[in-house]
Amino acid sequence: MIVGVPRETFPGERRVALVPALLPGLTRAGLEVLVETGAGTEAGFTDEAYTDKGTTIAGSRAELFSRADVILQVRAPGSNPEEGRKDLELLREGQVVIGFCDPLLSLEITRALAERGVTLFSMELMPRITRAQSMDALSSMATIAGYKAVLLAANTLPRMFPMMMTAAGTLAPARVFVVGAGVAGLQAIASARRLGAVVEAYDVRPAVREQVESLGGKFVELELDTGEAEDAGGYAKELGEDFYRKQREMMLRVVAGSHVVITTAAIPGKKAPILVTREMVEGMEPGSVIVDLAAERGGNCELTRPGETVDHDGVTILGPLNIPATVPYHASQMYAKNITTFLLHLVEEGELTLDTDDEITAGTLVTRGGRVVHPRVLELLGSGDGTKGASS
Repeated sequence: MIVGVPRETFPGERRVALVPALLPGLTRAGLEVLVETGAGTEAGFTDEAYTDKGTTIAGSRAELFSRADVILQVRAPGSNPEEGRKDLELLREGQVVIGFCDPLLSLEITRALAERGVTLFSMELMPRITRAQSMDALSSMATIAGYKAVLLAANTLPRMFPMMMTAAGTLAPARVFVVGAGVAGLQAIASARRLGAVVEAYDVRPAVREQVESLGGKFVELELDTGEAEDAGGYAKELGEDFYRKQREMMLRVVAGSHVVITTAAIPGKKAPILVTREMVEGMEPGSVIVDLAAERGGNCELTRPGETVDHDGVTILGPLNIPATVPYHASQMYAKNITTFLLHLVEEGELTLDTDDEITAGTLVTRGGRVVHPRVLELLGSGDGTKGASS
Protein backbone atom coordinates (compact mmCIF):
# COMPACT_ATOMS: atom_id res chain seq x y z
CA MET A 1 0.00 0.00 0.00
CA ILE A 2 1.36 3.41 -0.99
CA VAL A 3 0.90 6.41 1.30
CA GLY A 4 1.13 9.78 -0.45
CA VAL A 5 2.02 13.08 1.21
CA PRO A 6 1.29 16.08 -1.04
CA ARG A 7 2.55 19.62 -0.58
CA GLU A 8 0.00 21.78 1.23
CA THR A 9 -1.64 24.37 -1.05
CA PHE A 10 -3.75 26.44 1.37
CA PRO A 11 -2.44 30.05 1.34
CA GLY A 12 0.06 30.52 4.17
CA GLU A 13 0.01 26.86 5.19
CA ARG A 14 3.57 25.81 6.05
CA ARG A 15 2.93 22.49 7.77
CA VAL A 16 3.41 19.04 6.28
CA ALA A 17 1.46 15.91 7.18
CA LEU A 18 4.45 13.60 7.64
CA VAL A 19 7.96 14.24 8.97
CA PRO A 20 11.01 12.11 8.09
CA ALA A 21 11.52 10.77 11.62
CA LEU A 22 8.25 8.81 11.46
CA LEU A 23 8.91 7.08 8.13
CA PRO A 24 10.63 3.97 9.55
CA GLY A 25 7.51 3.13 11.56
CA LEU A 26 5.38 3.15 8.43
CA THR A 27 7.95 1.08 6.54
CA ARG A 28 7.96 -1.53 9.32
CA ALA A 29 4.17 -1.73 8.98
CA GLY A 30 4.60 -2.69 5.32
CA LEU A 31 3.74 0.69 3.83
CA GLU A 32 5.53 2.52 1.03
CA VAL A 33 5.64 6.32 1.29
CA LEU A 34 5.63 8.81 -1.58
CA VAL A 35 6.21 12.51 -0.86
CA GLU A 36 5.61 15.36 -3.30
CA THR A 37 8.75 17.35 -3.98
CA GLY A 38 9.02 20.36 -1.67
CA ALA A 39 6.23 19.13 0.63
CA GLY A 40 8.24 19.65 3.81
CA THR A 41 10.48 22.55 2.80
CA GLU A 42 8.58 25.34 4.56
CA ALA A 43 8.41 23.31 7.76
CA GLY A 44 12.17 22.74 7.70
CA PHE A 45 12.24 19.23 6.19
CA THR A 46 14.13 18.88 2.90
CA ASP A 47 13.48 16.32 0.19
CA GLU A 48 16.87 14.83 1.07
CA ALA A 49 15.74 14.30 4.67
CA TYR A 50 12.88 12.17 3.34
CA THR A 51 14.96 10.20 0.85
CA ASP A 52 17.54 9.49 3.58
CA LYS A 53 14.75 7.60 5.37
CA GLY A 54 13.97 5.56 2.27
CA THR A 55 11.09 7.58 0.84
CA THR A 56 10.47 8.21 -2.84
CA ILE A 57 9.96 11.80 -4.00
CA ALA A 58 7.17 12.33 -6.54
CA GLY A 59 8.07 14.83 -9.23
CA SER A 60 4.53 16.13 -9.59
CA ARG A 61 1.27 16.32 -7.68
CA ALA A 62 -0.50 14.37 -10.40
CA GLU A 63 2.00 11.52 -10.09
CA LEU A 64 1.56 11.38 -6.33
CA PHE A 65 -2.23 11.24 -6.49
CA SER A 66 -2.21 8.67 -9.29
CA ARG A 67 0.06 6.27 -7.39
CA ALA A 68 -1.03 6.68 -3.77
CA ASP A 69 -3.68 4.49 -2.14
CA VAL A 70 -3.87 6.74 0.94
CA ILE A 71 -3.39 10.52 0.96
CA LEU A 72 -2.23 12.16 4.20
CA GLN A 73 -2.85 15.91 4.37
CA VAL A 74 -2.93 18.69 6.91
CA ARG A 75 -5.72 20.40 4.98
CA ALA A 76 -7.83 18.06 2.88
CA PRO A 77 -10.17 19.72 0.33
CA GLY A 78 -12.86 20.61 2.89
CA SER A 79 -10.53 22.84 4.88
CA ASN A 80 -8.84 24.14 1.73
CA PRO A 81 -11.95 25.07 -0.27
CA GLU A 82 -10.37 26.99 -3.13
CA GLU A 83 -7.07 25.26 -3.89
CA GLY A 84 -8.40 21.95 -2.60
CA ARG A 85 -11.04 21.80 -5.34
CA LYS A 86 -8.23 21.34 -7.83
CA ASP A 87 -7.39 18.05 -6.14
CA LEU A 88 -10.89 16.65 -6.59
CA GLU A 89 -10.22 15.67 -10.21
CA LEU A 90 -7.00 13.92 -9.11
CA LEU A 91 -8.80 11.69 -6.60
CA ARG A 92 -10.20 8.34 -7.66
CA GLU A 93 -12.73 5.82 -6.42
CA GLY A 94 -11.53 3.81 -3.44
CA GLN A 95 -8.73 6.24 -2.59
CA VAL A 96 -8.44 7.14 1.10
CA VAL A 97 -7.92 10.73 2.29
CA ILE A 98 -7.04 11.55 5.90
CA GLY A 99 -6.70 15.09 7.22
CA PHE A 100 -8.46 18.16 8.57
CA CYS A 101 -11.50 18.55 6.31
CA ASP A 102 -14.01 20.75 8.19
CA PRO A 103 -16.81 18.23 7.53
CA LEU A 104 -19.48 20.03 9.56
CA LEU A 105 -19.20 23.19 7.47
CA SER A 106 -17.78 22.17 4.06
CA LEU A 107 -20.81 20.10 3.11
CA GLU A 108 -20.62 20.69 -0.64
CA ILE A 109 -17.03 19.48 -0.91
CA THR A 110 -17.76 16.55 1.41
CA ARG A 111 -20.59 15.49 -0.90
CA ALA A 112 -18.31 15.88 -3.93
CA LEU A 113 -15.70 13.61 -2.31
CA ALA A 114 -18.39 11.02 -1.62
CA GLU A 115 -19.55 11.12 -5.23
CA ARG A 116 -16.00 10.43 -6.42
CA GLY A 117 -15.97 7.33 -4.26
CA VAL A 118 -13.30 8.67 -1.88
CA THR A 119 -13.05 7.26 1.63
CA LEU A 120 -12.60 10.32 3.81
CA PHE A 121 -11.45 10.45 7.44
CA SER A 122 -11.67 13.68 9.42
CA MET A 123 -9.02 14.37 12.06
CA GLU A 124 -11.37 16.97 13.61
CA LEU A 125 -13.87 14.26 14.53
CA MET A 126 -11.43 12.18 16.57
CA PRO A 127 -13.35 11.03 19.67
CA ARG A 128 -12.12 12.36 23.01
CA ILE A 129 -11.42 8.97 24.53
CA THR A 130 -8.29 7.61 26.20
CA ARG A 131 -7.43 5.26 23.31
CA ALA A 132 -7.47 8.15 20.85
CA GLN A 133 -5.38 10.65 22.82
CA SER A 134 -2.27 9.99 20.73
CA MET A 135 -4.32 10.70 17.58
CA ASP A 136 -5.95 13.94 18.79
CA ALA A 137 -4.59 16.48 16.31
CA LEU A 138 -6.98 19.23 17.43
CA SER A 139 -5.43 19.12 20.89
CA SER A 140 -1.92 19.15 19.43
CA MET A 141 -2.64 22.23 17.34
CA ALA A 142 -4.46 23.90 20.25
CA THR A 143 -1.33 23.49 22.35
CA ILE A 144 0.62 25.52 19.81
CA ALA A 145 -2.15 28.12 19.51
CA GLY A 146 -2.27 28.67 23.28
CA TYR A 147 1.49 29.09 23.50
CA LYS A 148 1.72 31.43 20.51
CA ALA A 149 -1.23 33.54 21.71
CA VAL A 150 0.73 34.52 24.79
CA LEU A 151 3.77 35.47 22.70
CA LEU A 152 1.58 37.60 20.43
CA ALA A 153 0.07 39.33 23.45
CA ALA A 154 3.46 39.90 25.10
CA ASN A 155 4.87 41.33 21.89
CA THR A 156 1.93 43.75 21.53
CA LEU A 157 1.41 44.80 25.15
CA PRO A 158 3.25 48.05 26.03
CA ARG A 159 4.36 46.61 29.35
CA MET A 160 6.34 43.56 30.50
CA PHE A 161 4.67 40.45 31.87
CA PRO A 162 6.71 39.77 35.06
CA MET A 163 6.98 41.74 38.28
CA MET A 164 10.49 43.20 38.33
CA MET A 165 12.51 44.80 41.11
CA THR A 166 14.63 47.47 39.45
CA ALA A 167 16.75 50.44 40.38
CA ALA A 168 13.84 52.55 39.18
CA GLY A 169 11.40 50.79 41.50
CA THR A 170 9.09 47.82 41.35
CA LEU A 171 7.24 47.04 38.12
CA ALA A 172 3.85 45.43 38.66
CA PRO A 173 3.14 42.21 36.72
CA ALA A 174 0.69 42.13 33.82
CA ARG A 175 -2.76 40.68 34.51
CA VAL A 176 -3.87 38.04 31.99
CA PHE A 177 -7.39 36.65 31.72
CA VAL A 178 -7.86 33.42 29.74
CA VAL A 179 -11.40 32.59 28.64
CA GLY A 180 -11.75 28.86 28.10
CA ALA A 181 -9.57 26.30 29.86
CA GLY A 182 -9.41 23.65 27.18
CA VAL A 183 -6.08 22.59 25.69
CA ALA A 184 -5.34 26.02 24.17
CA GLY A 185 -6.44 27.84 27.29
CA LEU A 186 -4.38 25.68 29.64
CA GLN A 187 -1.30 26.15 27.49
CA ALA A 188 -1.92 29.90 27.47
CA ILE A 189 -2.18 29.89 31.26
CA ALA A 190 1.06 27.95 31.61
CA SER A 191 2.92 30.16 29.11
CA ALA A 192 1.70 33.42 30.66
CA ARG A 193 2.69 32.20 34.11
CA ARG A 194 6.16 31.27 32.84
CA LEU A 195 6.54 34.85 31.65
CA GLY A 196 5.59 36.09 35.10
CA ALA A 197 2.05 37.34 34.59
CA VAL A 198 -0.74 37.10 37.14
CA VAL A 199 -3.27 34.82 35.44
CA GLU A 200 -6.99 34.32 35.90
CA ALA A 201 -9.09 31.91 33.86
CA TYR A 202 -12.71 31.03 33.33
CA ASP A 203 -14.42 28.04 31.77
CA VAL A 204 -18.05 26.93 31.64
CA ARG A 205 -16.91 23.57 33.04
CA PRO A 206 -16.25 23.96 36.79
CA ALA A 207 -14.39 20.64 36.72
CA VAL A 208 -11.34 22.29 35.12
CA ARG A 209 -10.75 24.49 38.18
CA GLU A 210 -8.15 22.06 39.53
CA GLN A 211 -6.24 22.10 36.23
CA VAL A 212 -6.20 25.91 36.13
CA GLU A 213 -4.94 26.13 39.71
CA SER A 214 -2.30 23.44 39.13
CA LEU A 215 -0.75 25.75 36.52
CA GLY A 216 -0.67 28.70 38.88
CA GLY A 217 -3.81 30.43 37.61
CA LYS A 218 -6.77 31.65 39.62
CA PHE A 219 -10.12 30.18 38.55
CA VAL A 220 -12.84 32.81 38.17
CA GLU A 221 -16.21 31.52 39.34
CA LEU A 222 -19.37 32.82 37.72
CA GLU A 223 -22.67 31.69 39.22
CA LEU A 224 -24.14 30.10 36.13
CA ASP A 225 -25.76 26.74 35.37
CA THR A 226 -23.15 24.90 33.27
CA GLY A 227 -24.47 21.34 33.54
CA GLU A 228 -24.81 20.91 29.75
CA ALA A 229 -21.48 22.50 28.76
CA GLU A 230 -19.89 19.36 27.31
CA ASP A 231 -21.20 16.72 24.91
CA ALA A 232 -20.64 12.97 25.14
CA GLY A 233 -17.61 13.25 22.85
CA GLY A 234 -15.82 15.69 25.16
CA TYR A 235 -16.37 18.76 22.96
CA ALA A 236 -17.93 22.04 24.07
CA LYS A 237 -21.64 22.46 23.37
CA GLU A 238 -23.55 25.55 22.35
CA LEU A 239 -25.40 26.78 25.45
CA GLY A 240 -27.86 29.33 24.07
CA GLU A 241 -27.90 33.11 23.87
CA ASP A 242 -29.48 33.60 27.31
CA PHE A 243 -26.58 31.77 28.95
CA TYR A 244 -23.99 33.77 27.01
CA ARG A 245 -25.76 37.05 27.85
CA LYS A 246 -25.60 36.31 31.60
CA GLN A 247 -21.99 35.18 31.22
CA ARG A 248 -21.03 38.44 29.51
CA GLU A 249 -22.66 40.49 32.26
CA MET A 250 -20.66 38.67 34.94
CA MET A 251 -17.37 38.84 33.01
CA LEU A 252 -17.48 42.60 32.57
CA ARG A 253 -15.58 43.35 35.78
CA VAL A 254 -12.88 40.72 35.21
CA VAL A 255 -12.17 41.87 31.66
CA ALA A 256 -11.96 45.51 32.73
CA GLY A 257 -9.27 44.64 35.25
CA SER A 258 -7.10 42.70 32.77
CA HIS A 259 -4.22 43.92 30.62
CA VAL A 260 -4.48 40.87 28.33
CA VAL A 261 -7.52 38.78 27.45
CA ILE A 262 -7.06 35.53 25.51
CA THR A 263 -10.25 33.89 24.24
CA THR A 264 -10.37 30.27 23.12
CA ALA A 265 -14.05 29.26 22.98
CA ALA A 266 -15.00 27.36 19.82
CA ILE A 267 -17.94 25.04 19.10
CA PRO A 268 -17.33 22.40 16.39
CA GLY A 269 -19.32 23.24 13.26
CA LYS A 270 -20.72 26.46 14.75
CA LYS A 271 -19.94 30.15 14.77
CA ALA A 272 -17.89 31.09 17.85
CA PRO A 273 -19.98 32.57 20.70
CA ILE A 274 -19.52 36.27 21.48
CA LEU A 275 -18.04 36.45 24.98
CA VAL A 276 -16.27 39.82 24.96
CA THR A 277 -18.54 42.71 24.01
CA ARG A 278 -17.80 46.21 22.79
CA GLU A 279 -18.75 47.42 26.28
CA MET A 280 -16.13 45.17 27.86
CA VAL A 281 -13.45 46.35 25.44
CA GLU A 282 -14.29 49.97 26.17
CA GLY A 283 -13.89 49.25 29.89
CA MET A 284 -10.29 48.06 29.45
CA GLU A 285 -7.26 50.31 29.95
CA PRO A 286 -5.69 51.84 26.83
CA GLY A 287 -2.78 49.65 25.73
CA SER A 288 -4.57 46.45 26.71
CA VAL A 289 -4.58 43.51 24.29
CA ILE A 290 -7.13 40.89 23.27
CA VAL A 291 -5.97 37.79 21.38
CA ASP A 292 -8.97 36.02 19.88
CA LEU A 293 -8.09 32.40 19.10
CA ALA A 294 -11.62 31.82 17.80
CA ALA A 295 -11.13 34.34 14.98
CA GLU A 296 -11.39 31.65 12.29
CA ARG A 297 -14.96 30.96 13.48
CA GLY A 298 -15.92 34.62 13.63
CA GLY A 299 -14.33 35.39 16.99
CA ASN A 300 -15.27 35.51 20.67
CA CYS A 301 -14.85 39.29 20.74
CA GLU A 302 -17.57 41.40 19.18
CA LEU A 303 -14.94 43.65 17.56
CA THR A 304 -12.67 40.94 16.15
CA ARG A 305 -11.95 41.04 12.43
CA PRO A 306 -10.49 37.65 11.37
CA GLY A 307 -6.94 37.99 10.10
CA GLU A 308 -6.67 41.64 11.12
CA THR A 309 -5.46 43.80 13.99
CA VAL A 310 -8.06 46.24 15.32
CA ASP A 311 -7.41 49.28 17.50
CA HIS A 312 -10.52 50.27 19.45
CA ASP A 313 -10.12 53.18 21.86
CA GLY A 314 -6.51 52.20 22.47
CA VAL A 315 -7.24 48.47 22.98
CA THR A 316 -5.58 46.19 20.41
CA ILE A 317 -7.64 43.20 19.24
CA LEU A 318 -5.73 40.49 17.37
CA GLY A 319 -7.65 38.03 15.19
CA PRO A 320 -4.91 35.60 14.12
CA LEU A 321 -5.65 32.83 11.62
CA ASN A 322 -4.00 29.42 11.32
CA ILE A 323 -1.59 29.98 14.21
CA PRO A 324 -0.08 26.46 14.07
CA ALA A 325 1.28 27.22 10.58
CA THR A 326 3.43 29.96 12.14
CA VAL A 327 5.30 27.27 14.11
CA PRO A 328 5.52 24.76 11.25
CA TYR A 329 8.41 22.60 12.45
CA HIS A 330 6.88 21.49 15.73
CA ALA A 331 3.32 21.72 14.44
CA SER A 332 4.23 19.27 11.67
CA GLN A 333 6.04 17.04 14.12
CA MET A 334 2.99 16.83 16.40
CA TYR A 335 0.43 16.50 13.63
CA ALA A 336 2.48 13.83 11.86
CA LYS A 337 2.61 11.77 15.04
CA ASN A 338 -1.17 12.05 15.42
CA ILE A 339 -2.00 11.14 11.82
CA THR A 340 0.49 8.27 11.52
CA THR A 341 -0.75 6.76 14.79
CA PHE A 342 -4.27 6.94 13.37
CA LEU A 343 -3.16 5.46 10.03
CA LEU A 344 -1.46 2.55 11.78
CA HIS A 345 -4.67 2.05 13.78
CA LEU A 346 -6.40 1.40 10.43
CA VAL A 347 -3.68 -0.87 9.01
CA GLU A 348 -3.33 -4.59 9.52
CA GLU A 349 -0.53 -6.55 7.80
CA GLY A 350 0.17 -3.73 5.37
CA GLU A 351 -3.45 -3.34 4.27
CA LEU A 352 -6.20 -0.92 5.28
CA THR A 353 -8.79 -2.67 7.44
CA LEU A 354 -11.85 -0.58 8.33
CA ASP A 355 -13.63 -1.90 11.41
CA THR A 356 -16.72 0.30 11.69
CA ASP A 357 -17.52 -1.25 15.07
CA ASP A 358 -14.42 0.50 16.38
CA GLU A 359 -15.26 3.85 18.00
CA ILE A 360 -12.21 5.62 16.58
CA THR A 361 -12.75 4.41 13.02
CA ALA A 362 -16.50 5.01 13.01
CA GLY A 363 -16.18 8.38 14.70
CA THR A 364 -13.81 9.80 12.07
CA LEU A 365 -15.18 8.12 8.91
CA VAL A 366 -17.05 10.73 6.84
CA THR A 367 -17.50 9.20 3.36
CA ARG A 368 -17.26 5.67 2.03
CA GLY A 369 -18.56 3.74 -0.97
CA GLY A 370 -19.99 6.79 -2.70
CA ARG A 371 -21.94 7.93 0.36
CA VAL A 372 -21.62 10.29 3.28
CA VAL A 373 -21.78 7.95 6.29
CA HIS A 374 -21.09 10.14 9.33
CA PRO A 375 -24.36 10.74 11.25
CA ARG A 376 -23.64 14.38 12.18
CA VAL A 377 -22.71 15.28 8.60
CA LEU A 378 -25.74 13.43 7.24
CA GLU A 379 -27.98 15.36 9.60
CA LEU A 380 -26.58 18.65 8.29
CA LEU A 381 -26.98 17.52 4.68
CA GLY A 382 -30.57 16.55 5.34
CA SER A 383 -30.46 13.53 3.04
CA GLY A 384 -30.52 9.77 3.32
CA ASP A 385 -27.01 9.05 2.17
CA GLY A 386 -25.38 12.41 1.43
CA THR A 387 -25.26 12.03 -2.35
CA LYS A 388 -26.86 14.36 -4.88
CA GLY A 389 -29.14 11.57 -5.93
CA ALA A 390 -30.50 11.28 -2.41
CA SER A 391 -31.38 14.96 -2.18
CA SER A 392 -32.92 15.37 -5.62
